[in-house]
Amino acid sequence: MNQEKNKTINSQPKRGPRGGGMGPGGGMMQGGEKARDFKGTMKKLLDYLKVYKVAIITVVLFAAASAVFSIVGPKILGKATTKLFEGVLSKITGSGSGVDFDYIGRIILLLVGLYVISALFSYIQGWVMSSVSMKVSYRMRKEISEKINRMPLKYFESTNHGEVLSRVTNDVDTVSQTLNQSLTQIITSATTVIGVLAMMFSISWQMTLVALCIIPVSMLLIIFVVKRSQKYFKQQQEYLGNVNGHVEEMYGGHLVMKAFNGEEKSIEQFDGLNNKLYGVAWKSQFLSGMMMPVMTFVGNLGYVAVSVLGGWLVIKNSIEVGDIQAFIQYVRSFTQPIAQLANISNIFQQTAASAERVFEFLEEKEEVPEASNPVKLEKVEGSVKFSNVHFGYNPDKIIINDFSALIKPGQKVAIVGPTGAGKTTMVKLLMRFYDVNEGAILVDGHDIKEFERGDLRSIFGMVLQDTWLYNGTIMENIRYGRLDATDEEVKAAAKAAHVHSFVKTLPDGYNMVLNEEASNVSQGQKQLLTIARAILADPRILILDEATSSVDTRTEIQIQKAMNNLMEGRTSFIIAHRLSTIRDADLILVMDHGDIVEQGNHQELLANGGFYANLYNSQFEATKAS
Repeated sequence: MNQEKNKTINSQPKRGPRGGGMGPGGGMMQGGEKARDFKGTMKKLLDYLKVYKVAIITVVLFAAASAVFSIVGPKILGKATTKLFEGVLSKITGSGSGVDFDYIGRIILLLVGLYVISALFSYIQGWVMSSVSMKVSYRMRKEISEKINRMPLKYFESTNHGEVLSRVTNDVDTVSQTLNQSLTQIITSATTVIGVLAMMFSISWQMTLVALCIIPVSMLLIIFVVKRSQKYFKQQQEYLGNVNGHVEEMYGGHLVMKAFNGEEKSIEQFDGLNNKLYGVAWKSQFLSGMMMPVMTFVGNLGYVAVSVLGGWLVIKNSIEVGDIQAFIQYVRSFTQPIAQLANISNIFQQTAASAERVFEFLEEKEEVPEASNPVKLEKVEGSVKFSNVHFGYNPDKIIINDFSALIKPGQKVAIVGPTGAGKTTMVKLLMRFYDVNEGAILVDGHDIKEFERGDLRSIFGMVLQDTWLYNGTIMENIRYGRLDATDEEVKAAAKAAHVHSFVKTLPDGYNMVLNEEASNVSQGQKQLLTIARAILADPRILILDEATSSVDTRTEIQIQKAMNNLMEGRTSFIIAHRLSTIRDADLILVMDHGDIVEQGNHQELLANGGFYANLYNSQFEATKAS
């Protein structure tokens, strides 16, 4: 169980913080899933974003303009510094009139104007890009949601639910964050690197070459640290998954753990996992934390070299004093966007992986298309015919063989047989969760493939062994059967299902909120609520799948009464292991290995002394023995 949880935890995208220098997470990404087809996926993503191309072009232009206006600032400020230095020097030597504050004032006003325009452009591009990223998230989630409803049941029975959920949440969030943060960041970073490099060369090519020597030294140090910290980050994720998995297991099975006095063992196991996590976590964080001090040290050495060379060039009158100040500002501005670009390249790999998973899901095979001219029944009688039905979940392994039966309107039909006989499979075929391989299933003389799936399923009502109630009030859970039902109609259905009496004893009655697991009501009460929901839906054909198998005998009698109310005047299919509950069925279909081996009523089948009689007698003897 832990291994499965670890797999889920470790598969989540790991993103570094936005921006930053070459500190922890700023200059490197630890691990991360990569796309199998990076180029193909990015092409699909660009095609997906074409509808927003005007907004994205606007963002590109405004982000670049914002960076350009910001880049020009230091060189203009250098002019003011030079003028201030010359004014002070002339005052000291007595060779001039002093500092030209009017000139410096104009420079300051120009700088304020430039930085305001830069900030305004940055704000506009941020606002537009946030809008685009949210629209993309909304559209992706909407398409995934709609896709889920068009997917065959086979996909969900063969795919982990957490895997589907991850695509709706983590993968879409990763794409959205990249669009919102990294896309604009890569534009501003690239513009800044090119612009700053051009400004540095315009000031002094000698100083620029000295400054560029810092980069390979920094890269070597980064690679040195990354190689040693990478394994600890990987182990940290692994042990974090183990710790989370253990805590989740112990919390989920808290009662069992206490019942078997497992507290001491649980704490011992947790301490072992926690110690391992502590050991690798502090090493990974320490090594990662070294990056910023190391980079600062190398950067400071670079500033010393630039300042010494700059002073020498000033003495030779090759550059002005203000140029040194401007150049140092440019050096500080140069390393940060390089680190951001390195970080973004890793983020794009993870984004491509997430986008690939989203597009793979959206391209999954869908259900067979609806009929072009679907049947619309004005009145459903409720007759059902199975005509030579063959079916297998895999075409090469047929489990339903030549199934044929005729059910008249209003008949109560029981489907019985040992586990794996194909009883529940027949229900899935009736509801057209799966299509038959051969033969046909007809409702009121029409092949179910001629109906729209929604119309077909509205004819049926289902009460299953595994009750499904969601986090909402009792009133809302019953109303799920027919969303436009009034409160009075909901209560009438509740009374017919023997729900009303116990609901009145609950806090807040029909307005009591069921928790996530609906654990604040009993299993029998849950079953009665689902029966009330089915009564409210008022279907013509009912499917009751092991509806009383997990309750006590007294509750079973109450549920049986509710089901009798529900089945009255309706065609009903009852799947039951307890054969005592279906003795009054009009027709009993006895299944074994996908075939109907016997059919008839209870008395007829007992008199035949065949497969059904053996099943019934074995249950009766087991009950008697117990």
